[in-house]
Amino acid sequence: MQFTAEQIAGFVQGKVEGNPATVVNQLSKIEEGKQGSLSFLANPKYNQFLYSTDSSIVIINETMTLEKPVNATLIRVKDAYTAFAMVLTAYQQTKEANRKGISEKAHIDPSATIGNNCYIGEFVFIGSGAVVGDNTRIFPQAFIGENVKIGTNCLIHPAVKILDESIIGNHCTFHSGVVIGSDGFGFAPQQEGDFQKVPQIGNVIIEDWVELGANTTIDRATMGSTILRRGVKLDNLCQIAHNVEVGENTVMAAQSGVAGSTKIGKNCMIGGQVAINGHITIANGVKLAAKTGVSNSIKKENDIQMGIPSFDQKKFVQSFVIFKQLPDLAKKLHALEKDFKSKNAENQTE
Repeated sequence: MQFTAEQIAGFVQGKVEGNPATVVNQLSKIEEGKQGSLSFLANPKYNQFLYSTDSSIVIINETMTLEKPVNATLIRVKDAYTAFAMVLTAYQQTKEANRKGISEKAHIDPSATIGNNCYIGEFVFIGSGAVVGDNTRIFPQAFIGENVKIGTNCLIHPAVKILDESIIGNHCTFHSGVVIGSDGFGFAPQQEGDFQKVPQIGNVIIEDWVELGANTTIDRATMGSTILRRGVKLDNLCQIAHNVEVGENTVMAAQSGVAGSTKIGKNCMIGGQVAINGHITIANGVKLAAKTGVSNSIKKENDIQMGIPSFDQKKFVQSFVIFKQLPDLAKKLHALEKDFKSKNAENQTE
């Protein structure tokens, strides 16, 4: 495939600066650019590479001021990162456009319903009563349980497990190893010291445009539903427990976990390795720094917290400044204590 600067600019609603007929046929990072490749520049840390790259076309922010001439043809846009994401999406869709058809090695129950233009790879299992929407692609070794509903234009990567009764919206992407609808962690302590398993008879509901990273797990509800609202994005190795609800457009970085029955608001941003207690609520727009431990509800919208247990970010930073000074403060305190005892002893001898 080949595209000109003029064609790309039209696609990303940008303005060409240089030769509009410049042609590219591949993508590359700006620091590794080659002739015939398209790159982008959004992070100022990489500005230096704009003047040395061999990339033929570079997408940059319209506000960027050049320090010296560049060899590449430029495409100026409002947001270079978003524009390049659009290009990557189109590239991926074009690359996968030929993945259609149902493999003879897939098992599809006769009662299941498969939409138009779907791709079902080798060794996929689709159970009784399942529904797969139009243009959905399911890669090899995925498991789709009984009465699962999957919407249109979804992408199910290899070895994903979507267990019975789960409901999936449109335009969802699940990366390899995702498990949706496994049992919630429910055990009732017994007088003898052992535990009685509590059956998990609910399900999982995932709305449109949700993306789940590799090996992320979403547990089914004890009763009712575990719910991920529209636009939720979870990184790799995240854990969402039974009866949790995650609000619209909330994002969560890798290795974070949410305990049972917690309700997280919309537009929240949760860093890596964050632990959130069960049976609490997180308000809309809350931001949690990496490694934060949330033990109580956060009721203030757009609050920023960090630490274990979590509290206001500004207060945490102020406290941490003092914390780093504790060894010196301890030395001063011990010196003052020693001086005080010495002077007190002198006064007593007098």
